[in-house]
Amino acid sequence: MNTKEWYADYINQAVYDIKYPVEPEGLYAPIAYTLASGGKRLRPMLLLAACEACGASADSAVNQALGIEMYHNFTLLHDDVMDRADVRRGRPTVHVKWDDSTAILSGDAMLTMAGRLVMKVVDDKILRPVMELFNTTAMEVYEGQQYDMDFEHRDDVTIDEYLNMIRLKTSVLLGAACKLGAIVAGADAATADSLYEYGTMLGLAFQLQDDYLDTFGDPAVFGKAIGGDILNDKKTYLLISALRCGDDAVASEIASMFGVRSDHKIERIRQLYVEHGIDRLCREAIDYYSDMAEKSVLATELPADAKEFFVDIARKSRARSK
Repeated sequence: MNTKEWYADYINQAVYDIKYPVEPEGLYAPIAYTLASGGKRLRPMLLLAACEACGASADSAVNQALGIEMYHNFTLLHDDVMDRADVRRGRPTVHVKWDDSTAILSGDAMLTMAGRLVMKVVDDKILRPVMELFNTTAMEVYEGQQYDMDFEHRDDVTIDEYLNMIRLKTSVLLGAACKLGAIVAGADAATADSLYEYGTMLGLAFQLQDDYLDTFGDPAVFGKAIGGDILNDKKTYLLISALRCGDDAVASEIASMFGVRSDHKIERIRQLYVEHGIDRLCREAIDYYSDMAEKSVLATELPADAKEFFVDIARKSRARSK
């Protein structure tokens, strides 16, 4: 197994080496801009690591790793348009730097490019399971996004509904990344499924950590302004837990601020979260899903260094600040 730094450098170099058509520049420049902005590269890292953990080389899965990273970034382009987000990874979003139409069209192109990359398998016998997993995951991500949009118009969203939404919108792509690496390496079904479970549980912990950091993180480290979810009345684990904490006064006060956009609103709701232990509940949920991720990979027959690699990612993800 290689180190996280090695995988990050490997995928960054592979991203840098992508050759885009010269024209039309207006289509491809935003794609290059988006991928060059970096990010955690977690999904391609997991894919490459899973492939090596199952006995194959990283080179054999580089196209799938690039495809998953391309797909992930395609979703971000469209998400930023839907959410009217101005900043992504410390830089202007594509729809701000260019315009909405450019972000949508370049995102569409990224989706097609992602599919082309994922289907570039070394062995044609695995093409069908690879593409079935990729396409199934893509549809689940869209379903999760729709649920997220639906929740904007509902005041009765439950924690279970929310967890299912983030599982679809965020977690299944991490699970698919792990399983794709295993499939490319020729792993047995049980190992591939366990790695999928690992990625999915890790994804749940990861999204819950994002919820937490959006409210309690350091904006200089997190890469964007803190409190955006609060200002937008976003149905997060924190908000839903507060509305359903059993204290009618808390729920009423928070509901009275819906539609308000002010620094006072951010500070007051943050205060309510702390006073009523909502921040603690979120931390406990993060720890739970991180532990579940660990258990999934420890139950496999992967080499010891591979298990250590994946466990380390799960443990560090719960303590990350960006």
